[in-house]
Amino acid sequence: MKTISILGCGWYGLALGKKLAASGYTVKGSTTSPEKYPALKESFIEPYLVSFQDKEENFDPAFFDSTTLIICIPPKRSSAEQHTYLKKIAKIADAASGTSIENVIFISSTSVYGDHNDKVDESSVPLPDTDSGKAILAAENLLKEHSGFSTTVIRFGGLIGPDRNPGRFFAGKSDIPNGQAPVNLIHLSDCIGITLKILENRAFGETFNACSPEHPSRAVFYTDAARQSGMELPQFKDELLSWKQVDSFMVNQKFNYNFEVKLNPLVIQ
Repeated sequence: MKTISILGCGWYGLALGKKLAASGYTVKGSTTSPEKYPALKESFIEPYLVSFQDKEENFDPAFFDSTTLIICIPPKRSSAEQHTYLKKIAKIADAASGTSIENVIFISSTSVYGDHNDKVDESSVPLPDTDSGKAILAAENLLKEHSGFSTTVIRFGGLIGPDRNPGRFFAGKSDIPNGQAPVNLIHLSDCIGITLKILENRAFGETFNACSPEHPSRAVFYTDAARQSGMELPQFKDELLSWKQVDSFMVNQKFNYNFEVKLNPLVIQ
């Protein structure tokens, strides 16, 4: 359990790798660019060049010489990427199969639920209403059905934290729709905190929502965030259109997890 490979050392993956390395884990991290090697090494992460594309793949088999693989490569916004995303995940699953990988943690998204004007938790049936949500759900199912390892799914809400100041999202804009819809967000600190809880408790083979228990309206949350950041306040329409409220039932049941960052009132971090 002390050797973990992270496929995708971006905003979340790099921060997670730093925390794991500082906690005594041996961490292997992937990048598609050798120029990023120094940043990984500075964080005590062993760098590996790994690339899984539609028609080609390139990786060092030693990257998969770990007990746990964490996959955090969401589909890009382009429709072309969303249509090839499942093939990419399938290639990764095949590469991990037959190695020492026993557990896969797949970083998913609450977008798999879609906005159907209801509260949802892990027992709810996912009904994605976007191409990216559909692509991520298909990837979840592929990994769960794979016999070569056990798959754990973490469905993150919208990500906020360092370099993702929510005050900037709508600052200065007007006539923003759906002002009364609840937000479903999570701070980077809690993304890492929940992942660590899963690892420490060996809570594998489960699906976890990872979303703050506080759900202020879009108007309240983003106006407050802009105010705290000294930005021009946004103007929302006083209306409630399509929405969902995501509850993280499993992290409370399994770990009695206490979220570090509160959304109401928000303190910009």
